[in-house]
Amino acid sequence: MSTISMPKPDQSVLDRKAIIVDALSSVLPVDSVISDERETHAYECDALTAYRCPPLAVVLPSTTEEVAAAMRICHQMGVPVVPRGAGTSLAGGSLPTADSVILGTARLKDVVEVDYDNRFIRVQTGVTNLSVTGHVEDDGFFYAPDPSSQLACAIAGNIAMNSGGAHCLKYGVTTNNLLGVKMVMTDGEVVELGGVAMDAPGLDLLGLICGSEGQLAIVTEATLRILPKPEGARPVMIGFDSAEVAGECVGNIIRSGVLPVAIEYMDRPCIRVVENFAKAGYPMCEALLIVEVEGSEAEIEDQLDRIVKIAEALDPVELRVSESLEESALIWKGRKSAFGAMGQINDYMCLDGTVPISALPFTLKRIGELSQEHGLEVANVFHAGDGNMHPLILFDANRPGDLERTEAFGADILRLCVEVGGCLTGEHGVGIEKRDLMLEQFTADDLECQMQVKDVFDPDWLLNAAKVFPLEVSEARRQRVN
Repeated sequence: MSTISMPKPDQSVLDRKAIIVDALSSVLPVDSVISDERETHAYECDALTAYRCPPLAVVLPSTTEEVAAAMRICHQMGVPVVPRGAGTSLAGGSLPTADSVILGTARLKDVVEVDYDNRFIRVQTGVTNLSVTGHVEDDGFFYAPDPSSQLACAIAGNIAMNSGGAHCLKYGVTTNNLLGVKMVMTDGEVVELGGVAMDAPGLDLLGLICGSEGQLAIVTEATLRILPKPEGARPVMIGFDSAEVAGECVGNIIRSGVLPVAIEYMDRPCIRVVENFAKAGYPMCEALLIVEVEGSEAEIEDQLDRIVKIAEALDPVELRVSESLEESALIWKGRKSAFGAMGQINDYMCLDGTVPISALPFTLKRIGELSQEHGLEVANVFHAGDGNMHPLILFDANRPGDLERTEAFGADILRLCVEVGGCLTGEHGVGIEKRDLMLEQFTADDLECQMQVKDVFDPDWLLNAAKVFPLEVSEARRQRVN
């Protein structure tokens, strides 16, 4: 049984379910409100499947106006709202409570505007990450953030968690590619922030919204930066017989002044499973780096030559530069398949912590030691270029006590990230997974300042209120509106 708890549902809201559903149905299309208990089970969890709770109801609006209408009803009736994109959150960011209404963005799927001259696309936030690039790639453009779940994850969730991906080393994460939003406040007011320029005047409220985990407003439209496709790109695979040496190689590449578009890391347990699944031609070694560079052919050759020299100085067990588009695609297929491939053989919990590049060798060594101490295997796969780690703790969900041990192991890894100068999350968010570890990174005064920001946007604490802040820290604010 998990050690993570959720607040007790408000009985007065549960008792008014029929009235609340009728009110929502009066302002939304008939097929946009789901209240049948069997159907709400589809929304009882997100990708952090260890924790489940069916919501009171689910609403699936198709327009900003419908979102606003639903939010006004919930605000007037004191009903908690949990925003949900595609449900791919690995931190429990869209886990409902029994007294909450899930507001899903799945039907907000229109492309509103594309402007190649000014290099932006405006979309409703239910569109998937990959479909943004799909809409513009025939015209020679792409959308840079590329989380591993990009085939399924929605722009709404990318904004909520400030998602990144393999290419964040060069192009940044969502906040670096988000120009503007249209969003709905808890009382139904529609607000627009930012615009089509790279820097809007005034306070950076857009930066506040990006990464706020659905606690401040519901983002219904996003203006995203699109970029011209590079002339070409090519990866090199570098295998080492030591995780620490692989970490040293990452640091040496960054210090050299070469800026790859991506540096990805996989260790032996991950390599073994991914190779069986994708047949990508990965070498069986302790640590594998995939380093990709891009530009003209001359630029690619120059960067690869410099990276190869850096790697060869550390005596790699294998070094292989891609020689074709097909080989490059296969290399990336393996990396992008890592989470799914691992799920075929084991239950696992995917963590998300970030450490300074210089701390990678020590952090990897210490994770190995913690694995021995907790008696659980861990597979490491992560964005090494920016130190965004994704350890996969392998366990048996049907074995009593395994989930609790996994949570304890995960907490130790995240504490380690903070201890070496990093932070609890890089792109998955805090959600419920890291909620109770927030005091490991922030003081009580820090959290009070953050909660005061939420007070301004959501004074009744109706939006995703059981997330991010430890329950004992936020209890007074959550209880004052009941």
